[in-house]
Amino acid sequence: MHQLDAMRIFVRVTETGSFTQAADSLGLPRASVSNAIKQLETKLGTRLLHRTTRRVQLTQDGQACLERCKDLLADMEEWETMFVARDEALTGRLRVDLPATIARTVVIPQLPAFLALHPALRVELSSTDRRVDLVREGFDCVLRIGTNADSTLIARPLGSLRQVNVASAAYLKRYGEPKSLDDLREHRLIHYTTTLGTRPIGWEYFDGERYAQWPMDGVLTVNNTDAYQSACLAGLGLIQAPETGVRTHLAEGTLREVMPDYQAEPLAVTLLYANRRHLPRRAQAFMNWLADLLTPKLTATEGK
Repeated sequence: MHQLDAMRIFVRVTETGSFTQAADSLGLPRASVSNAIKQLETKLGTRLLHRTTRRVQLTQDGQACLERCKDLLADMEEWETMFVARDEALTGRLRVDLPATIARTVVIPQLPAFLALHPALRVELSSTDRRVDLVREGFDCVLRIGTNADSTLIARPLGSLRQVNVASAAYLKRYGEPKSLDDLREHRLIHYTTTLGTRPIGWEYFDGERYAQWPMDGVLTVNNTDAYQSACLAGLGLIQAPETGVRTHLAEGTLREVMPDYQAEPLAVTLLYANRRHLPRRAQAFMNWLADLLTPKLTATEGK
């Protein structure tokens, strides 16, 4: 195995903390990953990793080797692309994660045009509401909606999504239209949480100084944006959702906006990528394309 390939495998094992996960993310047999590490250790004459049945941990020499490998691989990638034309077709594998609704309604319909420019590029697209681990799962970049709490990643803010309060026509016919916070006592909220079992927040609104929550009852809690919207269309309660995702239903009249003076805080939209000195050109190109695609649909986050 080429030494550079062994170095890439070594870095991936340290990122995932697992030979199996590293093999899966690289599309290699586990035996090939194990052999690559053994070859690298033999070449360097030192142990790089402590192996147990449950985890992989860097040795002191392994930590020093890791930093050097990252620098060398970054330098090599930069050298390989020094004289590549900026408009040349991209190659290699690109792994990205997008929120399910944005992937389905915005990105995938436009993806054929992007791939037509770069037919040698292979895209692995994850679309889930689960917050993936960008480094451990081998993603080149992820698009996040909402607060980003991971300070180890580089953030590229794109704008924000305005939220609206909506309910189905059938729901409003049955329960009436709420006009104030007190009216919400007689209504149901469909709760959304990324992790079932956690306590969902209530109705979010701006109280004149800050965003606050008004406790509300509800018979359903979901952890998926498609299920969230479908439940609202089925008349199970009120939701607070990005306006872009329900625009078609509002135009058709299947959903109606309510309580426009009590909207939830706009949701930040951010591209995230690992803290690397040299980001792969394919990832740079995809993120630029994605930013150009999304920015016209977003607004700058405005303070109250």
